[in-house]
Amino acid sequence: MSQQEQPRRPQEPVKYGDVFEVSGELADKTIAPEDANMMQAAETRVFGHTQKGGTAAVMQSAATANKRGGFVQQDDATDVAAEHGVTVAQTDVPGARVTTEFVGGQVVGQYVEPMPVTTTAATDAETLGLNLQSAITIGEALEAAVQTAGNKPVDQSDAAAIQAAEVRASGTNVIAPGGIAASAQSAANHNATVDRDEDKIKLVDVLAGATGKLQADKAATRQDAEGVVSAELRNNPNLTTHPGGVAASVTAAARLNEKADI
Repeated sequence: MSQQEQPRRPQEPVKYGDVFEVSGELADKTIAPEDANMMQAAETRVFGHTQKGGTAAVMQSAATANKRGGFVQQDDATDVAAEHGVTVAQTDVPGARVTTEFVGGQVVGQYVEPMPVTTTAATDAETLGLNLQSAITIGEALEAAVQTAGNKPVDQSDAAAIQAAEVRASGTNVIAPGGIAASAQSAANHNATVDRDEDKIKLVDVLAGATGKLQADKAATRQDAEGVVSAELRNNPNLTTHPGGVAASVTAAARLNEKADI
């Protein structure tokens, strides 16, 4: 076989930022075999198996390519994954279970599984003042985003999405002074002047207890989700939404409401 016929090694390793919507140090890290192994183990603990075409599978494919390219060794792990962990967390929201996968504290995958409302869940909901027989509201969807993306620094795309959500929940275009939309915009403005992520205002700081902070609330619909997604996309330089973020949570709520026909 001639030299030209030899399979060529890739010129660059596959990094996290190439296949996942992540930022900062993690985005520049090469996906390593041990990272993929840790995600496979985490998925197996939660699901009983790895997800076909899921996050672990993507990481394994990338790690294999990086190994063949000579960029990593079989036992290599990135320092971010080794120090901050590779985890899979599940959060129950009204009518659904949200499974979110993290590498180094950043979301790299999310699955939403509709769940029937059990008698026990309904009893617990009554204790908490919730009514699981009704649809998931926009406020509840925003609170769910705290569970899946609460540590994300608020940026302009988040502020725009939160404003769109508040407007649709209240039914008016007036932004309430001191409300979550105003707080989100203030947070985004502040964060734009701060360099270190640890010093920035996070989504959890703005959206915790969102239902109680809204002047009005309503069941999330497909139209609401489309409006929130559009706002987040328009204000993101990469024209993408954040996994597990505001738009994703409102979209998940709207889909669940449609499936439940409530």
